[in-house]
Amino acid sequence: MRILITGATGLIGNELVKLLLAKNHSVHYLTTSLSKIESKPNYQGFYWNPEQSKIDENCIYGVDVIIHLAGANIAKRWTNDYKQEIIESRTLSSELLYNLVKKNPNQIKQFISASGTAIYPESFDTVYDETTTETEDSFLSNVVKKWEESANRFQVLGLKVCRLRTGIVLSNAGGALPEMVKPIKIGFCAAMGNGKQIQSWIHINDLVAMYWFAIENQLEGVYNAVTPHPISNQELTTVIAKTLKKPLFLPNIPQFVMKLILGEMSYLLFSSKNLSAQKIMDNGFQFQFPEIKNAIADLYS
Repeated sequence: MRILITGATGLIGNELVKLLLAKNHSVHYLTTSLSKIESKPNYQGFYWNPEQSKIDENCIYGVDVIIHLAGANIAKRWTNDYKQEIIESRTLSSELLYNLVKKNPNQIKQFISASGTAIYPESFDTVYDETTTETEDSFLSNVVKKWEESANRFQVLGLKVCRLRTGIVLSNAGGALPEMVKPIKIGFCAAMGNGKQIQSWIHINDLVAMYWFAIENQLEGVYNAVTPHPISNQELTTVIAKTLKKPLFLPNIPQFVMKLILGEMSYLLFSSKNLSAQKIMDNGFQFQFPEIKNAIADLYS
């Protein structure tokens, strides 16, 4: 197949491209940087600029599936301007793709979009699945709603639309985990708040495998991209420390301290999302790293 990917040079996109090329598929990718456009066997870059509504229309030539990963990093201080960028980086880019597909003859069958778990209510005990209609009233929840609405528009064009609501992605190449590991390595780390907040997570290898699984099985609808074994922040911090053979003796860090440092973005550290992975497993997906100990050991042993 030929697959068009946005966000192909990001943490998830980079690993997904490796997997698809290893399976001998052809990858087209979109980039806002002319210097990042490459042309190799089965790997071709194309320029786009969603803010200016510019896109190289050749990017969809012969494409079977679009995977939309592009979006501004949420792990930055949320000024009002940056909040707007977080939303527009997801919705404007999706709208540009929609208009491109709509006005050009194509053979595209499926549109797969990244999404977020922030849409779910805060929970410690209740486990939420994809049938949940109750949503959280927060900035990030609103981002996810707009993000998914923009993805669902592709159904009008006859495409199968799949949305993967992704939890905390564990990778040693970027994302949240290396930032947690840095202070632990030098003996300065502690759980956040009371440490009881639930972290629904997924190993990077399982996540990219899930994207391929969605393509192979032509999945439609929404799926939680999380493992079947969420853990508390305290447990996650402890497992990392034990894997690195480092002591963990500092008191937990109060929420107000992190809010002073990070502002509203500190929400990410204290949010509790207890989510089910049953739907994707019922469809036949098998996790390589369902347990946190094995996942951390694979990344840092």
